[in-house]
Amino acid sequence: MAMANNHQKPHAIIFPFPLQGHVIPSVRLALKLASNGFTITFVNTLSIHHRIRKSQPSSADNNIFAGAAKSGLDIRYMTISDGFPLGFDRSLNHDQFMEGLLHVFSSHVDELVGKVVHSDPPVTCLIADTFFVWTSMIADKYNLVNVSFWTEPALVLALCYHLDLLRQNGHFASQDNRKDTIDYIPGVRAIEPKDLIYFLQATADNVPTVAHLTAYKAFDDVKRADFIVCNTVQELESETISALQQKQPIYAVGPVFPTGLATTIVPTSLWSESDCTQWLHTRPHGSALYISFGSCAHVSKLDVVEIAYGVLLSGEVAEKINGLMSVGDQLGDELRKNMKELKRIVENALSTDGSSEKNFNQFINDVKSKLQRKSG
Repeated sequence: MAMANNHQKPHAIIFPFPLQGHVIPSVRLALKLASNGFTITFVNTLSIHHRIRKSQPSSADNNIFAGAAKSGLDIRYMTISDGFPLGFDRSLNHDQFMEGLLHVFSSHVDELVGKVVHSDPPVTCLIADTFFVWTSMIADKYNLVNVSFWTEPALVLALCYHLDLLRQNGHFASQDNRKDTIDYIPGVRAIEPKDLIYFLQATADNVPTVAHLTAYKAFDDVKRADFIVCNTVQELESETISALQQKQPIYAVGPVFPTGLATTIVPTSLWSESDCTQWLHTRPHGSALYISFGSCAHVSKLDVVEIAYGVLLSGEVAEKINGLMSVGDQLGDELRKNMKELKRIVENALSTDGSSEKNFNQFINDVKSKLQRKSG
């Protein structure tokens, strides 16, 4: 593509990974960048778009960024096929879906980027979820600044980034994986193999799954990114982030919230939402236990009831939970104290002079400098 001149707005095209926990921070990043002078083209898969629309009132705008556009932000919205029909259950057929994203999705991305790259202003920057395997290929083809967006803690990124060390030391993808403590990953304190994320765990037959294959390619590809944006807080993962910064430019900008703009201006939920506040007000203080199963779990009402009874019948678990939720319990009080400290750290990071805001501004400046050098 022909590079923009120095007076044109930077134009980033954003591809979130098609899962709930990736779409939300990607939308917030889009809003924050647009609030800082970027033109944004945001691309959801047709399936994700359909689910978001289905969760909204029938009167809702088909463009999920319509409210943001009315506020003056330059955000364009597009959809793209993931290669499967809308009726295909991507969660129940997880491996087949992941195979499609691994091998086929890039051709749809290539076609779409080829059509919009010469927009006004021209697309100059590609921001894609780190789990995509094609980012550097597309960025190189269209001469775009390559930004990888990591939506999880930097700890997980560091472990995945050093797959080569896990292999070399026999903790991963070995005939007989070691079970002893992992204490050699830069910036990561000692960790047990059983505590690694699922796609870094060995399979029963030691044959790599599609999740393993995706991880291999994605975390090899991320090493070719110009910048990595991480949805975490510098103060909470300083050692890990510092170690990663020895490898590549990485910016802890989390948790991503667009300043001065309500995040509810853009619908992002894949499910219809309901407010349980009134119900909670009717319950005794500290009596409600929240358990998150994640957006990919298929959990029926019967499953939840069975888990609840399991907690009640397990005296040790129930006692531990009651203790944690009781004022005066040493462990519970310590937990609440720690949570208040974490809240303070996050609030400070998001303040005007906080680390996340400073890192975000530095990221913007570095992207603009990179664009100027490209247009040279």
